[in-house]
Amino acid sequence: MKKISAVFLALLASISLVAAQSEWKLDKANSSVSFSIKHMVISTVTGIFNDFDINFTSSKSDFSDASVEGIVKTASINTENDRRDKHLKSDDFFNAEKYPEIKFKSKSFEKTADGKYEITGNLTIRDVTKEVTFEANHNGSVKSTMGTTMHSWTATLTLNRFDYNLKWSQTIETGGLIAGKDVTITVNIELNK
Repeated sequence: MKKISAVFLALLASISLVAAQSEWKLDKANSSVSFSIKHMVISTVTGIFNDFDINFTSSKSDFSDASVEGIVKTASINTENDRRDKHLKSDDFFNAEKYPEIKFKSKSFEKTADGKYEITGNLTIRDVTKEVTFEANHNGSVKSTMGTTMHSWTATLTLNRFDYNLKWSQTIETGGLIAGKDVTITVNIELNK
């Protein structure tokens, strides 16, 4: 009987932990996944992905056990230029038809200073998966008008697009790339608990 009680209590504890970790809900209306890249060496082009989802779990107030998974639909890329967006969806870049999703899954979530974290995990673009580290800021929390606690996060990462087979490399007369090799990704999210 004692053995059954112990098993039952352990099961209840694990269910409680899962419930605590699943209380975070992404507020997509107030969240975004954006990027910036150099254009013609001297200017910057920005864009967003309109279709994405981010799952965030944590049962501790210091987020030391946090976990993040994200999926971005490549066909939802939007730079406010239809011709450029069509090119970005082609095999020169994302090949949205063959590789419809960009994926990220965290492996560690480390606090480095007050409100600052490093989120390390695997990022998959096209058929390439590499370990990357996002620099993240916990921007704070407030009570919403609905009585829930809202948390705000910003995470950034700069990567070399050639590492992920985003291979288009046309140059201008002086030799610089029309579309730069370094891309900065910025994720802004609001989470409700």
